[in-house]
Amino acid sequence: MKLINRYHKWVEWSEEDRVYIGKCPDLITGIHGTDEQEVYRELLEVLEEVIAHFESEGRSLPPPAVRPMHEVG
Repeated sequence: MKLINRYHKWVEWSEEDRVYIGKCPDLITGIHGTDEQEVYRELLEVLEEVIAHFESEGRSLPPPAVRPMHEVG
């Protein structure tokens, strides 16, 4: 399993900001843009860069903590 796949990531619409926001709280605060698919692609690129930076510095990645919420019903 690739390291990036251990972390929960998603893109959601922000009505307030009128943009899509890509999130992965375990590793970054988020990115934004007007195209949902492009935001997700950019989110993956940024996360790969963050992981590479941690590895290049010999630092351990934070453990995955955020999990998807499942609707009850």
